[in-house]
Amino acid sequence: MSSTLKFLCPRWGFEELPWPVFLKRVKEANYAGIEWFPFGENCDHQEVLDLLKYYDLDFAIVMAVIKPYATFEQYLEGLKQDLSQLMEIRDEFKAPLFFSAQTGREFFNDDQIQACLDLCDQFEAQYQTPIHQETHRNKWTYAAHRVAPVLATHPDLKLTLDASHWFCVSESYLEDQQAAVNSAIAHARHIHARVGSTQSSQVWDPADAEYADALAAHVQIWDKWVNLMKTNQMPITITPEFGPAPYMVKGNRTSSLREEQWRINLWMKDFLQKRYC
Repeated sequence: MSSTLKFLCPRWGFEELPWPVFLKRVKEANYAGIEWFPFGENCDHQEVLDLLKYYDLDFAIVMAVIKPYATFEQYLEGLKQDLSQLMEIRDEFKAPLFFSAQTGREFFNDDQIQACLDLCDQFEAQYQTPIHQETHRNKWTYAAHRVAPVLATHPDLKLTLDASHWFCVSESYLEDQQAAVNSAIAHARHIHARVGSTQSSQVWDPADAEYADALAAHVQIWDKWVNLMKTNQMPITITPEFGPAPYMVKGNRTSSLREEQWRINLWMKDFLQKRYC
């Protein structure tokens, strides 16, 4: 058995594109599937599943609680309701590969974080679908130093690792937090391949020489992770995840932001495809 490499295309930024048009384009670009935030748009979920089957594409779900809440108890109930609804987006032919869950908030205490993790564990066991905790600003996973102690006491916790957020939060490439980074690599099961810098979570264009240091800092992490997954003969899934505005800045771009997002994510995919295959 050898590791398989799959690239997932983000639906984020393309919600206005009809699903048949979007998925046809995804297939033609040689992605293996999509990463999808179902609460980000109104659509017929079964229609999407049927189209995914038609194009032979996989899907993963990204989620965060977007309902307003005034107390932690209300937040936890919202998380429970969202997981209940999203786990039902499946049929006998198509089910999500995994969930990338942006859970909690950066100000939640240890007991509250544990309650979120316990709830995710319950749904993972019930539906036999992995739930990864996505590293993200504004969530409990906002920084390497915050996540590392939790990983130390939760050996089975899985991450969707997006280092761009951590670089931005710490205003560094985490040179002095390598133990925390290596722990996150060991727990990562999916990568969000967006390039950020010490000053932003998304650079203008990862191919620009101006951002060579930022790209190299990310690649150093991704190389370690891919090598670990290959050694352990585990599946490798990567989402090139450069986002739309306000992540993407218009500036002097001559094409639309949507086309720029597509172009840059495709560049990222091709760059990593060549590197790891």
